[in-house]
Amino acid sequence: MSSLILLLLFLAVMICVGIWGMRKTTTLSDFFLGGRTVGPWMSAFAYGTTYFSAAVFIGFAGKQGWGFGFSSLLIGVGNAVLGAMCAWLLLARRTRRMTQNLDTMTMPEFLEARYDSDHLKMISAVLIFIFLLPYSASVFKGLGHLFESTFNISFDFALLILVVITGIYLILGGYFAVTLTDFIQGFIMLGGAVTMVAVLSYKAGGLSAALQTVRVNYPVHVPPVQQPSVLTVASLIFMTSVGSWGLPQMVQKFYAVKNEQVIKTASVITTVFALVIGVSAYFTGILGHVFFSLESVPRLANGKINYDMIVPTLLSQHLPEGLMAVIMLLVLSASMSTLASMVLVSSSSITIDLYKGYLHRSMTDKESVLMMRVLSGVFILASYLISKLQIGFIVTLMSLSWGVLSGAFLAPYMLGIYSRKITKAGAYAGIYTGTAAAIILTMVLGPANSPLAASIAILIPFIVVPVVSAFTPKVRDETVNRAFA
Repeated sequence: MSSLILLLLFLAVMICVGIWGMRKTTTLSDFFLGGRTVGPWMSAFAYGTTYFSAAVFIGFAGKQGWGFGFSSLLIGVGNAVLGAMCAWLLLARRTRRMTQNLDTMTMPEFLEARYDSDHLKMISAVLIFIFLLPYSASVFKGLGHLFESTFNISFDFALLILVVITGIYLILGGYFAVTLTDFIQGFIMLGGAVTMVAVLSYKAGGLSAALQTVRVNYPVHVPPVQQPSVLTVASLIFMTSVGSWGLPQMVQKFYAVKNEQVIKTASVITTVFALVIGVSAYFTGILGHVFFSLESVPRLANGKINYDMIVPTLLSQHLPEGLMAVIMLLVLSASMSTLASMVLVSSSSITIDLYKGYLHRSMTDKESVLMMRVLSGVFILASYLISKLQIGFIVTLMSLSWGVLSGAFLAPYMLGIYSRKITKAGAYAGIYTGTAAAIILTMVLGPANSPLAASIAILIPFIVVPVVSAFTPKVRDETVNRAFA
C-alpha cells in the first residue's frame, strides 16, 4: 500500500510540473532547450539523470554485477570520470559556443551548419529517430520488469502505466518540465541509491561480510572460463562512458546551459552524482552473489539465467515495503528523465530537422511546438510497442543504439568542434562507417560481444574522418570562421 501511495504522489507532482512547464513554454526554443537559461545544478542533474535509467539499474547491474563481479564497479567509476567529468570539461564549452554561433538547436542542425551540407541533417535525423527507439524500448522493458515484480501486475499493464506517466508531463511541459523534474528526481535517486546499498549490506551481515561472501561465491557461480576478459570490461567502460559523448540526448544538455560559467560547477556536481549512482547500481547487482545460489537465481523458461530479473527479484525479496517504494521511485525517476530526453530529441529530429528543415520552412513556433508534442506521443507509443515484443536483452538493445548513434555522430561532432580541417566529405564518411560498423559488428560478434562491437564502431570514424578530410575539399572559410568565432 505504501508503494502505491508514494507512486501516486510522485505522479501527481510530475503532472503539476508538466502543467507549470506548459505555462512557461511558448517558443520552440522553450520547449526543446528551456530557452537556453538552465543553471548549474539543474544542468548537472539533467545530465546525470538522463545518463542513468532503469536499463542501467536493472539490465546492466544485473548482468554485469553477476557476470563481472567486482570488476563491474569499474564501469560505475568510468561513467563518473569519463562519461560525466570529462564530457563536461572537454565538450560543454565548445559545444555551447559553437551552437550559439551557428544558431542551431539539434545535433542534425549542428552538423548541417558546421559542414555546410544540405543532406547531413536529413540523414542524422532519420538515424536518431530510428535508433533511439530500441534504446527507449530498453528503458521501458527494464521498468516493466521492476513494476511486475514489485506490484505483482502484468508486464503489459506496467508498460501501459509508464507510457501514460511519461507522456503527460513531457508532452505538456517540454524541457522546462524535464529539467525541474530531473532536479527533483536526482535527489530521489541519490537518497534511494545510498539507502538501498546500506540496507542490503546490513541484511548480508555488514559490508565486510558481504564483500567476503561475494569473493567466495563469485568463482563458484561464474567459473573462471566464463569470467570476462580485460578487453570485455574495457569495452563496456568505453561504450557506456565515452560512447555517451555522442548521444544526441546527452549533448543537448550542453546547448541549454545559461552561460559558460555554469560548466565548471556542473561538471563537479555531475561527477559526484554519477559516481554515487553508478557504483550503487553495479554493487547491487554484485550482491546477487550473496542472496542467490545457482539454484535460486532467476531463470528463463529455457533454463538460462534471466539477468533482467536479478535486481528486481533481489530488491522485492529483501527490502521492506516502505524502502521498496523509495527504490521504485529511484528507478522510475532515472528512467523518466532518460525517456523524456530521448523523446524530445527524437521528436525534434522530425519536427525541426526534417519537417521544418525541408518541407515547411515557414512553420511558426506555435505549430512547431504542437507538432513536437504530437510526435513525442507517437515516439512513446512506438517505444512501448517495441518493448512489448520482448526482443533480446536490455544490454543488447542499449549497446546497439549506443553503438550506432555514437559511432555515427561522435567523431564528426567532436572533431568538428576542435578542428577547422574536418570536411563535409569527412563527416559523411564518419556517419556512414560508424553506422555500418555498429550494425555489422553486432551481427557478426553476437549479442554477448555487443559492447565490444559498439566500442569499435565508435573508434573507427576517428580514423576515417581525418583521413577523408585530408583529401577532400575544405568547408568554406566563411562557415568555419563563423563556427569558431
